[in-house]
Amino acid sequence: MKRLLCLLLLLTPAALRAQAITIVESAGWLESAYVRWQPIAAAQSYNVYYSGGGAVNQKIDNQLIRSYGAFYRADVPGLSPGTYTLKIVPVVSGVEGTGTVTGALTVQAQDRGGFAFSNGRVPGAYNADGTVKANAVILYITQNTKNTVSLNVTGATVNPCVGLQTILEGFKKGRDARPLLIRLVGQITDLSYLQSGDLVIENANFASSYITLEGVGNDAVADGWGIRIKNASNVEIRNIATMNCDSDEGDNIGLQQDNDYIWVHNVDLFYGRAGSDPDQVKGDGAMDCKRSTYVTFAYNHFWDTGKSNLLGLSEATTQGLYITYHHNWYDHSDSRHPRVRFYSAHVYNNYYDGISKYGAGSTEGSSVFMEGNYFRNCKYPILTSMQGTDVYNPTTQRNDYVNMPIFSKEDGGSVKAFDNYMTGQQRFVPYGASGYPNSTVDFDAYVATTRTEVVGSTIVSAYGRNAYNNFDTNPAVMYAYTPDAPTAAKDKATQYAGRIGGGDFKWTFNNAVDDASSAVNVPLQTALVNYTTGLVSVQGDGIAPPPPPPSGTGGMVHNFTLAGTTSTFYTITGNLSTSQGTVVYNGLNLTQCLKLESSTNVAFTTTAAATLTLVFNDAFSGTVKVDNVNQTVTAGRLTMALPAGAHQITKGTTANIYYINTAYAGALATRNQDALLPLNVYPNPAADAVVVEWPSKQPFSLYTSTGRLLKTGVTNQPVDLKDVKPGLYLIVVRDEQGHLRTSRLVKQ
Repeated sequence: MKRLLCLLLLLTPAALRAQAITIVESAGWLESAYVRWQPIAAAQSYNVYYSGGGAVNQKIDNQLIRSYGAFYRADVPGLSPGTYTLKIVPVVSGVEGTGTVTGALTVQAQDRGGFAFSNGRVPGAYNADGTVKANAVILYITQNTKNTVSLNVTGATVNPCVGLQTILEGFKKGRDARPLLIRLVGQITDLSYLQSGDLVIENANFASSYITLEGVGNDAVADGWGIRIKNASNVEIRNIATMNCDSDEGDNIGLQQDNDYIWVHNVDLFYGRAGSDPDQVKGDGAMDCKRSTYVTFAYNHFWDTGKSNLLGLSEATTQGLYITYHHNWYDHSDSRHPRVRFYSAHVYNNYYDGISKYGAGSTEGSSVFMEGNYFRNCKYPILTSMQGTDVYNPTTQRNDYVNMPIFSKEDGGSVKAFDNYMTGQQRFVPYGASGYPNSTVDFDAYVATTRTEVVGSTIVSAYGRNAYNNFDTNPAVMYAYTPDAPTAAKDKATQYAGRIGGGDFKWTFNNAVDDASSAVNVPLQTALVNYTTGLVSVQGDGIAPPPPPPSGTGGMVHNFTLAGTTSTFYTITGNLSTSQGTVVYNGLNLTQCLKLESSTNVAFTTTAAATLTLVFNDAFSGTVKVDNVNQTVTAGRLTMALPAGAHQITKGTTANIYYINTAYAGALATRNQDALLPLNVYPNPAADAVVVEWPSKQPFSLYTSTGRLLKTGVTNQPVDLKDVKPGLYLIVVRDEQGHLRTSRLVKQ
């Protein structure tokens, strides 16, 4: 043992002393910071630390460190405003090399304006200063872990809850008061379990529950699925792109019913899949809100969306419904910015950039305060239903109440407008303006002379006789805020709307065409359908031990009910079905299968001799081809030996596969699989304390260079080194399978 220890200690990599990291880019952002650097060939991983905001060399989570092939990137969310530095340290064989530190990075505060922050609420899992709330649970969701992530949730019917939607359904009970912070990493396609194609967030309006769904960095994408919020309080969605949504509801993001204190910000909203109606060619609603109150939609980027913001549907009351839209960038989108029924809506400091149909519209007694917005080539900036520009026929120069309503035939609402800048519009009629016929009846908005002006009760809509409720001057309702001038709002929206740095998807609109066109931009649509992330790998992705074999959703065990066709071990081509019956195997209820058809193919590679198990319908007795040789299945089960090498499963006779398990024999396989998991030690070199990182809680031993046991500790907890002399030491952990894991430690 002593010889082994000495040998390992002598093998400290010289590469750590030879190469320094080259930083490509670093910057502070909204309550976050990031750094990109060129990889070092010898480095097996990296540790990243931040200093500032009262922290010194605070290590960030592994999943925040990602490889993009030509560069690495680390993002650090959850920072309070201030000045920070980031340090990148290469790691070889568990030993840290020389770190490289960024220059000073300025972290700015999020803009927490709007109704979502009324009554002292701070939606989401972050504090008002941008730091993570105490006792928060942080989940990292990647393409590899989306179906296998697990968490014990107070009040859940079954624990642990496995899969993101199942975890959220645990919080639906409204009994778990821990703040929940869900971080999406990279491009996430449909999860194996969604609710009608949506990820649904609920918490029974539990006032002590706080949930944030956020993206990491500039390339987090919800690809193909929608996000739906209902019966929820204190929810935040931030820094995500939504594209190609194909859910039954059809909304990229939808507040469906009975929500309050909801904050959705810094989201990129792209085309969804075309619906069946003519006005759904770009997808259904981009960001809709119904039967909810105390809501803020801010700093979102709408990319040529068709129906951007529907607000209100069947509320049938104008009481107690409050929402704010501010600093959103409506980038060549068509309509509904917002389209308002019933609500009291504060719409300020938004940038309307080449709008082909109309900006905001008010119906059904709603009160809308349009303030400090910048309208560039917005055809009709502000409309009130069934009056003014909404019904005016520019050809006949008369009102046409049958054919011309631009957006609604409902009773009108009321709009107060102040300090809006408009250029390039086709028509806008202020109340009482000269040059327009009957402008005290046929007007688009009442244009106030001051922000605090109260609109008189005699100024009413032509249809419905609805007056403005002056919510914005009611101190019992309205929040404190400082609006930007329209030009400053435009600049701020174009700089900060959407994901960090504008996101990884870049597109330039042709104003000469796109300002006036509401048709699908086919090249943009094609680019979205074909979008693929540049992300290569996530450090620590899947580092947590996989679930026990019965769960069957990852690696060499595949359960089609839970994982669909997504696997890190098998490449699966074929059609899934949930109508072929249920199979019970190893305590699992298997309800989804892969149909063995002519086009079906399951390919995988084993690195050693292994045993293959396939599970079919219990009554199935037929054949399946493994490596193009027919194998006989008896009573729905096949078990056979496989040599090392590439393998394929294809159709023999028509059948349905519910479950696959490829198991290596003996310790060799386990050792090969586990070799992917490094023993991470930080800081290294260490001065006063050290943390040995491992997926589970395990004891470790610290040995001297002569093999003498010096002290013991527990993984993932700091161990005091103040009594340890400077020098080179060895850390040894015996893992869950009994194998020894080693790393060197340099004590300063």
